[in-house]
Amino acid sequence: MDQTSRIFPVLPLRLRVTRPQPCAYLAGQQEQRLAGDISARPEEHDSLAEAGFRRVENWVYKPACQNCQACQPIRVITKNFQLSRNQKRVISKNADLRRTVNQGHLTLEHYDIFQRYLGRRHEDGQMASMSYDEYSAMITNSPIQTSLYEYRNPDNKLVACVLVDLQRDGLSAVYSFFDTAPEMHARSIGTHMILDMIGLSQQLELPYLYLGYYVEQSPKMAYKTRFNPSQILKDGKWETLS
Repeated sequence: MDQTSRIFPVLPLRLRVTRPQPCAYLAGQQEQRLAGDISARPEEHDSLAEAGFRRVENWVYKPACQNCQACQPIRVITKNFQLSRNQKRVISKNADLRRTVNQGHLTLEHYDIFQRYLGRRHEDGQMASMSYDEYSAMITNSPIQTSLYEYRNPDNKLVACVLVDLQRDGLSAVYSFFDTAPEMHARSIGTHMILDMIGLSQQLELPYLYLGYYVEQSPKMAYKTRFNPSQILKDGKWETLS
């Protein structure tokens, strides 16, 4: 066996750097990503996720911005997670909600909440103009085991959804959205879904819940450090936040 075969027993995943575009989190910055299609190589997903990549549809990506390293992968250590007093109140406020797994039956009910969520929380974001077909592709196109969890109130009204990947070392919250009506504000339902996924990770005996990227300078990302203990990936190593 030659040296190349020893190092790469199979051809490595082909990755490319995307074109610069406005950063969604830091004003005045341009973002680029290192991205690759894993539809033919789904077995590589978990190693890439542990190295800081995220998944969208059949693609994995990680930031590859010039002169900026603000985006830091973050994950909750579920085994040692401790509820704060406020988080206990959030769980209590949402005790009436029922979580179920959607079996791939997407409807306009989902899309309506998704659109209203984007309009209220991310109206200037890249996803704000997504069509129903694009939304459907985001939810259903996955080369790995992925579930869409729904949350419904006692009247069976859909109030929130979270798309979750199952990895060998944890769950990964790919994307979540929820009803942004004023009467929903007191529920802190975004926080509730993360707490619920931490609980599910514990039930499945999975050590981590991946929350995507944390950007210290972005107020939108501040909530991700409220789930302790957690780790960020820095210089190739996962470090526990103090």
